[in-house]
Amino acid sequence: MTVLYTHPDCFGHDPGQGHPERPERLRAVLAALDHPDFAALDRREAPLGKLEDIARVHPAEFVSELLAAVPQNGRVRVDADTVMSPGSGDAALRAIGAVVSAVDAVLGGEAKTAFCAVRPPGHHAEPAQAMGFCLFNSVAAGAARAEAVHGLERIAIVDFDVHHGNGTEAMTVTRPGWLYASTHQYPFYPGTGSARDNGPYRNIVNAPLYAGDGSVEFRFAFDERIIPALDAFKPELVMISAGFDAHRRDPLASINLDDEDFAWATEALAGVARRHAQGRIVSILEGGYDLTALASSAAAHVRALMAADSQSEA
Repeated sequence: MTVLYTHPDCFGHDPGQGHPERPERLRAVLAALDHPDFAALDRREAPLGKLEDIARVHPAEFVSELLAAVPQNGRVRVDADTVMSPGSGDAALRAIGAVVSAVDAVLGGEAKTAFCAVRPPGHHAEPAQAMGFCLFNSVAAGAARAEAVHGLERIAIVDFDVHHGNGTEAMTVTRPGWLYASTHQYPFYPGTGSARDNGPYRNIVNAPLYAGDGSVEFRFAFDERIIPALDAFKPELVMISAGFDAHRRDPLASINLDDEDFAWATEALAGVARRHAQGRIVSILEGGYDLTALASSAAAHVRALMAADSQSEA
């Protein structure tokens, strides 16, 4: 079974007119997942995340200060790109709650795969810094939950967003039980993600792409760098930072992928999960700013997760 976690509160995070990370992104994804192809999804409301789950990856003082800064009205700017509105706190907590619940469901045997259709995204959020449209690092909070509560010793986070997940990397370098693997446009925002960066535990695998690259280069990066590293690591859980802004239609980057590339990558990661993790995958929506491309790519991704779930059950 594949579980879909989302919540209407995630629409309440509104950075303002003209901001790329707008509520319409999530509406487009959910509209695509209303197609009959997705009738078998187990749809669940994301609960509010608990501070103890956030505090495993963010200092408690940072968490309380950021939540206290959520405005009662109007908007406040966290950095040049990151804006909070009155609904941003609950949206960020729902994103955490979705991922934590998905981890619990998958590791508790309720489902094999899960997709968290939430916003704001999270992979740029560093331990004590919100940035890059991101407030809290949801995927990292989920990995920390898997480790602390479920006792997992090897958790892989694979990130195919077009922007490098500097926050997730920063949280992984100190944790030898995690592996972070990323394809991303380089050099590009946020300026991190060199192939030379592998961390003191050698658990960072950056496979940079370059402006104008497309399917061939992306699939080569997976086949030659990402999948071999995952197979060597043998994760007990595969987590995916599923950003779809490497699509050729996306206005914020210059990589030329199509829906089929995201489906192919999902299938490749499902193969890793079957070999090492009992088929267990938790995926979290990150970027993607062309609504048409985002909707079709997310649908292709979830369709592949559902197919992987069926294969795991067979």
